[in-house]
Amino acid sequence: MAETDTTHGALAPTYQPLPITVARAHGTHVWDTDGNEFLDFLAGYSALSFGHLHQGLVAAAMAQLRQVTLTSRAFGHDRLEEFAQRLVDVVGPLTTGGENSLVVPMNTGAEAVETAIKAVRRWGYDVRGVPADEATIVVADGSFHGRTTTLAGLSDSPAARDGFGPFAPGFRRVPFGDLAAVADAVDDTTVAVLLEPVQGEAGVVLPPDDFWPGLRALTAERGITLVADEVQSGLGRTGTTLACELWDVQPDLVCLGKALGGGIVPVSAVVGRPDVLGVLIPGTHGSIFGGNPLACAVGIAALDLLSTGQYQARAAASGTVLRQRLDALVERGLLTGARTVGLWAGVDVDPALGTGRDLAEALLERGVLTTDTHGTTVLLSPPLSIVQPELEMALDILEESLTALREAGVVAPEPGAAGEADGSAEAEAETEATADEATDATDPADDEAPATSAEAGRGEGAGPRSELSPAAG
Repeated sequence: MAETDTTHGALAPTYQPLPITVARAHGTHVWDTDGNEFLDFLAGYSALSFGHLHQGLVAAAMAQLRQVTLTSRAFGHDRLEEFAQRLVDVVGPLTTGGENSLVVPMNTGAEAVETAIKAVRRWGYDVRGVPADEATIVVADGSFHGRTTTLAGLSDSPAARDGFGPFAPGFRRVPFGDLAAVADAVDDTTVAVLLEPVQGEAGVVLPPDDFWPGLRALTAERGITLVADEVQSGLGRTGTTLACELWDVQPDLVCLGKALGGGIVPVSAVVGRPDVLGVLIPGTHGSIFGGNPLACAVGIAALDLLSTGQYQARAAASGTVLRQRLDALVERGLLTGARTVGLWAGVDVDPALGTGRDLAEALLERGVLTTDTHGTTVLLSPPLSIVQPELEMALDILEESLTALREAGVVAPEPGAAGEADGSAEAEAETEATADEATDATDPADDEAPATSAEAGRGEGAGPRSELSPAAG
């Protein structure tokens, strides 16, 4: 693979991507501009939970593209109520709003969280009687809710905060997972506790098992809304439709995004208690693109995929394999830590071996795409449709990459080495399945049984970039 310039002169330097330029994708695989093949082990931070170009989602988008894509909310359209009702059907019962839940459709995850903040504040003033402009919301250290100026102010990350103040008042930050700290932070002005059930950007950090049940009891007792930011954790990633189900907890409001748009268009929403969301009357909130016909069509198709429970079950089953393999790497000293929930993990690299970026680049060299966070952590969140042979192969490559870092004692790859074949992969068994066959054989929408780990191995060369045939994009 040719060395890639990631500066792209006309772009502001808001990102430092890995040296790869993606030109095509299908299922769990992507191809760069040189035709090299990679296994996507990040899935757009869960935005591609169903994989790249899922047939059902693409078909829904194409059909809607031929009808109408945007009306603005100045007018109604024939997909809006259908989308809202599907959200209520799939997600409503998992909140305290139940079958009477309301939906506010938006575009990005940050917009969904901002919408929830506006709703709980307005509810606090109109319903709870909190004095004007005195509402407070409890949030957590280590959180990531988005990059607007308000949401950046909730973060304790210097990269997210520094240079962007002054920030909006009215938020009280406490240690994540500390129920006593939350209890101390709430008072008569508190209208909500807003938290991620699992902190994704922080490195897939889970709270103590009694934390969310304790939050539910505390907020119910004090008449405070419990808001779950499930933009990244929701819609199947944790092996359940919502991560809150892991603790048998119903939030009052849930913020959704990423996977709701199927990796095709940005789609987000807030779902939950009608008495809270009902305070957003005409003129108080809106979005020109929120709930547009194209977004609704894709969102409905995504919810249809989740309604059977097959993707959630696949995430849970594959997550067991993921957890076992990562725990073994920790035991061998190749990782200093690994946190896994469903098909989602944060793995910690020994600083003596290198940084998270070094490991991400080593994985890239061997044909697996992921990213680093917070210095020494790498995130793993492949599409939920990944088959076991692909999962095992990626984890083999992870082990190889860590071993290579340890044995070489070098934390950075040689210049221009990205994309070269890893000769150690040649010792593995060759696969005769194409990338399409590997994906199609076990897509939860299909009836065929999943391939076993004995049915697919590693082709010649590095990881997925071998004998696997490019899929029709």
